[in-house]
Amino acid sequence: MEKQSLTYKDAGVDVSEGARAVTLMKEHVQKTFTKNVLCGLGGFGGLFELDLEGIKKPVLVSGTDGVGTKLKIAFLMNKHDTVGQDCVAMCVNDILCQGAKPLFFLDYVATGKLKSEKIADIVKGISDGCIKAQCALIGGETAEMPGFYEEGEYDMAGFAVGIVDKEKIIDGSDIEEGDVLIGLPSSGIHSNGYSLVRKLFFETLGYKIDRYIEELGCTLGEELIKPTRIYVDVCSKVMKKYKVKGMVHMTGGGFYENIPRILPEGLGVEIDLGSFDILAIFKLIQKLGNICTEEMFSTFNMGIGMIMIVSNKDSQEVIEYLNSLEEKAYVIGRVTSEHGVTLCQK
Repeated sequence: MEKQSLTYKDAGVDVSEGARAVTLMKEHVQKTFTKNVLCGLGGFGGLFELDLEGIKKPVLVSGTDGVGTKLKIAFLMNKHDTVGQDCVAMCVNDILCQGAKPLFFLDYVATGKLKSEKIADIVKGISDGCIKAQCALIGGETAEMPGFYEEGEYDMAGFAVGIVDKEKIIDGSDIEEGDVLIGLPSSGIHSNGYSLVRKLFFETLGYKIDRYIEELGCTLGEELIKPTRIYVDVCSKVMKKYKVKGMVHMTGGGFYENIPRILPEGLGVEIDLGSFDILAIFKLIQKLGNICTEEMFSTFNMGIGMIMIVSNKDSQEVIEYLNSLEEKAYVIGRVTSEHGVTLCQK
């Protein structure tokens, strides 16, 4: 009796489905292409031509990150067209903090069973994020790994490269006592703190993803899936007009870990509680979880997604400029000679 021939598809990897996924995602990828992109989708490497006009000493700035357990929310909702923006945001907001202009982005998506429509939705979110970040999606990898991921689940990571003139690198070295912290609003939880969020709502309280919550004005899932805001456009405009001494992307570790990363030795900050709007989702989390204020500010962005540090003399003008861009902005605190981050009641 003739033995049946074993195929890669029998092992759980469908090459033809992968090719179909590439076809479906192509339109989303091509929307991000700029004149600097010298390749199409599907090559062995992405080609990007550098435009060095006005840059004396070019420095490349890179960043990589993922979306974390926020992906579990996408699985529960079966909604996959926004978490790609989270992935882009986590990378480009980071390199923006050094004063860099994002140039291009690469993505990596791994799943147990490849479904081309789902992958296309994920890439649509990545494409939307790249358009907001004014960078090109020039390559990536979609890995089908049967037996490694649960059915219907996937993981995602990204990698961004930007450029800045060496003379314009923002590293916080000239921050001094009396400088002012200007906060820009977040769009929600962004992509950090979701392990605590899931434990509170789903394990401790037993809430369902489609539960409508009056305080939020939407379902729990709709609130939790809101994509991370991308700050490239507004911050780039400010940096062209004013001296920005330091920038802080409010990610894991909240206020207590992220702000000190850009402060010179011996300096700290005071944050004025009440100077900005704490989003309803954070008030709800604190109330339902009986979480102390310090824990909230060490875990979440609390409504501030990006901080710019400027001199006191420039602060009001920067605020007015941001307002002219229809951007909410708050003076949330100041740099002090006291080490660490201090929360102050106004």
